[in-house]
Amino acid sequence: MKVLLVNGSPHKEGCTYTALREAADALEKNGVETEIFWVGVGEVAGCIGCGACAREGECFRKDVVNEFVAKAGEADGYIFGSPVHYAAASGAITSFMDRAFYSGGKEMAGKPGAVVVSCRRGGASAAFDQLNKYFTINCMPIVSSQYWNQVHGTNAEEVKKDAEGMQTMRTLGNNMAWLIKCIRAGKDQGIGFPEREPVQRTNFI
Repeated sequence: MKVLLVNGSPHKEGCTYTALREAADALEKNGVETEIFWVGVGEVAGCIGCGACAREGECFRKDVVNEFVAKAGEADGYIFGSPVHYAAASGAITSFMDRAFYSGGKEMAGKPGAVVVSCRRGGASAAFDQLNKYFTINCMPIVSSQYWNQVHGTNAEEVKKDAEGMQTMRTLGNNMAWLIKCIRAGKDQGIGFPEREPVQRTNFI
């Protein structure tokens, strides 16, 4: 069992990483392997709706998005982390998730997903709501915690002092491990992902 944790912050080991690391430690204590995937500081272009990924199996932009999608099929769950910029998720993680879900959503469908956000003071719940929408359009169970998955601080050391935020991350990791194990147990008993109907698309003009 493995969970991929995506660090959407430009700071590799800053506040967002600190939150993800706390969740990852809890997952590992539950016997779940983890990998933190850093989006990095390079350009992450937005989706242009060209449809190349549907034809070629991957996004035509050869960058971190394709690297992530290549790993996604092997994972059993996902946690996406972002700093809060102007009461929203970062531009990098938004572009990243737009393209990752458009080109590789099938690799994640039916698997648990969660979001963590980091802010100095405000805007966390708005960013949290924004990012959870990727899961609800992709048939993914959302993993909850004891509070909304947010931490506060201007640097990693301050985040570590956010006792409630750190506890929320540990609870998230425990809950993610529990749900992954439940899904695995269900599969062992012959309970698979529900068969889906052919997709119906209705356009409103």
